[in-house]
Amino acid sequence: MAYAAVTALSHVGLVREHNEDSLVVGPWTLCGTVTESPQTLVFPLGTPLVVAVADGLGGQPAGEVASALVVRRLCALGPTLAGEDAVRDAVGHCNRAVYAAAGADPELLTMGTTVAGAVVLTESLLVFNVGDSKVYAVSGDGLRQVSVDDSPPPPPGRRTTSAVTQTLGGGTAFTAVTPHVTACALSPGDRFLICSDGLTDPVPDDDLAALLRVHDDGRAAFELWKAAIDAGGPDNITLALLRVGV
Repeated sequence: MAYAAVTALSHVGLVREHNEDSLVVGPWTLCGTVTESPQTLVFPLGTPLVVAVADGLGGQPAGEVASALVVRRLCALGPTLAGEDAVRDAVGHCNRAVYAAAGADPELLTMGTTVAGAVVLTESLLVFNVGDSKVYAVSGDGLRQVSVDDSPPPPPGRRTTSAVTQTLGGGTAFTAVTPHVTACALSPGDRFLICSDGLTDPVPDDDLAALLRVHDDGRAAFELWKAAIDAGGPDNITLALLRVGV
């Protein structure tokens, strides 16, 4: 029987005081905390399986509240996400939920989060994102980014920018979002990396690809995390490695 193996971890990094990232893998969520080591979960293909990372906005209040709210909503909605329209609707629902929670509590006003993830179906994958967390297809040729960054070009001399042009929540008044949703064919052996920018900002794509060529599952997740830590660990680091097998 075909299956999806998902290996995930979340870590505060070396600079931030607390973890504002959250993660959902099917019925399992990890919100604003730290895993001791990579965790691997295996699911039979059939019922839609959602795997996503939400990165709470730094410099604004309660990023961990916003990211946790989003992954818990996606967790509840995951089994219903069998098509692109359903995924778009779910992300829009999450956006409204973040604004509603922020509007109900002055201490949460302007909280927001990015989100990036994938819904695993029997023969296809629905990749979605809002913001600059990322989804990559992994192959022997390297990494191919499937998600679409909501960010302006970086300034001269810099590889990345911290600005984002679209988030879930994050403003004083409701703003609708247009989620990026891409359908990919799925075959045994396919691998995907879903992660927050705490991994991709300090570690170049070529370095990530080199590690993923050598390692798989738990070891790969550990080596990716270690590369971000060795690069200074400037932000929270959350990642999920998805592998399809038979």
